[in-house]
Amino acid sequence: MKFRQVNGAFGTSRFLLLSSLALGSIGVALLGGYLFWSRAQSHAPERLPPLPQDESIRAYFNHDRSISFTEPYRQKTRPGRDLGAKLIETIESAQSQIDIAVQEFQLPNIAQALAAKSAAGVKVRVILEHNYSRSLSELTAAEVEGLTVREQDRYREYQKLVDIDKDGTLSPAEINQRDAISILRNARIPILDDTADGSSGSGLMHHKFMVVDRHQLIVTSANWTMSDIYGDFSHPDSEGNQNNLVQIESKELATVFLTEFNLMWGDGNTANQISQFKTRKPPRPPVEVLVGKTRVFVQFSPTSKQQAWTDSSNGSIGKLLQASQQQVDFALFVFSEPGLSSILQSQSQRGVKVRGLIDRTFAYRNYSSGLSLMGVNPNSSCQVGGTNLSPLATIGVPTLPQGDLLHHKFAIVDRRTVITGSHNWSNAANYHNDETLLVIQDNPTVAAHFNREFDRLYERGVIGIPAKLKNNHC
Repeated sequence: MKFRQVNGAFGTSRFLLLSSLALGSIGVALLGGYLFWSRAQSHAPERLPPLPQDESIRAYFNHDRSISFTEPYRQKTRPGRDLGAKLIETIESAQSQIDIAVQEFQLPNIAQALAAKSAAGVKVRVILEHNYSRSLSELTAAEVEGLTVREQDRYREYQKLVDIDKDGTLSPAEINQRDAISILRNARIPILDDTADGSSGSGLMHHKFMVVDRHQLIVTSANWTMSDIYGDFSHPDSEGNQNNLVQIESKELATVFLTEFNLMWGDGNTANQISQFKTRKPPRPPVEVLVGKTRVFVQFSPTSKQQAWTDSSNGSIGKLLQASQQQVDFALFVFSEPGLSSILQSQSQRGVKVRGLIDRTFAYRNYSSGLSLMGVNPNSSCQVGGTNLSPLATIGVPTLPQGDLLHHKFAIVDRRTVITGSHNWSNAANYHNDETLLVIQDNPTVAAHFNREFDRLYERGVIGIPAKLKNNHC
């Protein structure tokens, strides 16, 4: 028998019989996942028929199996929806104003579209998270040397994106053409970050929304980066982190988001007393808007710890979960909110079917609510059965190409109501970050898109407690 190297979600490994024996059942599960991806490379995924879209609320996924596209940078043709093209299409429709709040902005084609609109007289404003508001081309050699491992990976990806002629150096012409921040600044598009209020930017400006002409709204789980939309240069098999984008036509809802944007923008200067981020904002109750025939609920974080948890964004998620009658499915990058895991456990005991996926980089950490749902107590050396709640055997991690992450933050309640946005189910998202929680209530047309995405991920996931946790090794 021959063994060959294959790429998988944990990295590149050579699977020998000894490896599987050493890992126990997790080795078998992971091996199965790797073999799946090996097969997937040689057999294209089955093309699915497109789903109908709601007239006013449209949902898109960068791994949609009903369509394919060719990426603009790696020139890789693959199944999925080009979320970057969807953003550009919306930008190009603008007549008067574009307002953007996104944690990280890296894609030059989107920046070029904004520059063109600005040159045509459209008012463009951009808010970024402070860790990503500086062009990486400005880093000194000493600063590059001091980057963390994760930051160094990001810097290498940036170099590969900007280095058009692949000569190993970044010329001023390449930076002006491929560095998104430089493109925006060269176009004199005003940019603020979350230090504009005079703070150090503690917490994250984690929003990912755009308002165009005060009536078009885009809310997405994706940062505007190669990793989140297309994939990594260093991982040829990657196809981008799993993400969604919701496009809504509503003047009333767009106004709600513009109010949030203007709180952060203040007077538009880099240091001003008017700009308000995070807990400096006044209390903002959730807002419900009728979009067509659909009730859409929006709530922005953070919430003051002086307020009741039930009034927070996580508390609002909890109310929706408690109202479930038949089924809850969730796909989350981070899940570390004990209150929500307790609600899901209770709903499961009442007969509600609960299924969940958490990104594997967070699923098995000692603060993961996924561990609690699986019946593992991280405070007792990860001992199985160390909780007072009945374990769920329907929680797991997705099987993804090397380099890709589950970056969604969505749940579907009773296959009809969608919870989405930028808000991870965590304490940090609830109390520290600028976040969007978007709920699309009782709309089976919109929910069908999220149901299909969840089912696609779940049927290929590794479900249940890995062997290493069963053996008390977190």
